[in-house]
Amino acid sequence: MADKIVMIHGMWGGGWYWENFKNFFEQRGYECFTPTLRHHDVDPQDDPHPDLGETSLLDYAQDLEEYIHKLDDKPILIGHSMGGLLAQILGSRGLAKALVLLTSASPSGVNALKFSVIKSFWSVLTKWGFWRKPQRLSFKTNVYSMLHLLSEEEQKTIYDKFVYESGRAAGEIGFWLLDFKGAFKVDQSKGMATIERIPDFFVSIY
Repeated sequence: MADKIVMIHGMWGGGWYWENFKNFFEQRGYECFTPTLRHHDVDPQDDPHPDLGETSLLDYAQDLEEYIHKLDDKPILIGHSMGGLLAQILGSRGLAKALVLLTSASPSGVNALKFSVIKSFWSVLTKWGFWRKPQRLSFKTNVYSMLHLLSEEEQKTIYDKFVYESGRAAGEIGFWLLDFKGAFKVDQSKGMATIERIPDFFVSIY
């Protein structure tokens, strides 16, 4: 039976951005799944779902847990950014064979608010009530924070696919001291899967 891989996207994204990874691993015999997080499976030109702004990391994690339970074997989880944090949460629930984390968002207790991170999220963090509203970064901010290694044409193509993200999820990640529900607390003592060092070939297929 082929190993299964579930790939978890990050903020503003969708299952679409794993296309290169999916093709790479399927050619090597893996069975790959690329779920799209709650309220992200929409046309980028449409208004966001009315419930998106207050959607929690716990909601995303619950959806993914139900998704994994439908598989007949524990998968390898590959997570990027917020998806990496979700992979850690699911790993701590004993739901993964192994984890591969790509520039993962940090779990509770780890201070990652460096200058570059604050600059990337400044337009979100300075809007009153951002923690309960859908959020979207400008093209310029996306280029600075995520797309700077791509050509201008690729930057525009990818940016046009991005959708709105949950302000609540952004707040839970950025301000864990104020997150009394512990939405992104990761207990490594409870069934945490092996964390694999990222091989060099991941850079070439991303």
